[in-house]
Amino acid sequence: QVQLVESGGGLVQPGGSLRLSCAASGFTLSSYFMSWYRWVPGKERELVADITSRGDSTSYADSVKGRFTISRDNAKNTVYLEMNTLKPEDTGVYRCNAVELEYGLDYWGDGTLVTVSS
Repeated sequence: QVQLVESGGGLVQPGGSLRLSCAASGFTLSSYFMSWYRWVPGKERELVADITSRGDSTSYADSVKGRFTISRDNAKNTVYLEMNTLKPEDTGVYRCNAVELEYGLDYWGDGTLVTVSS
């Protein structure tokens, strides 16, 4: 069964940190371009960060640049999103996405909720 499962979300105070994980099962993540998106009530979906299959290139939304870091451990079939200096506007549901362009495969996790509040 193909699955992406996010974890690591929760309630954190402004200025705090969280580390999200996205674990894949049923397929090998090493062939996939990986992204983290977030959904905030009343706003459009936002691409937060992405990383190439080999991990040799990353990109970030301007809103998180310098605060968030995406990484991957293909041996563990897992992708991470390290989030530092969190702000209330970072609150939302974070979902990971796996894309394999050659065969047009596209998988999503159900998401993990991040709440930044004092």
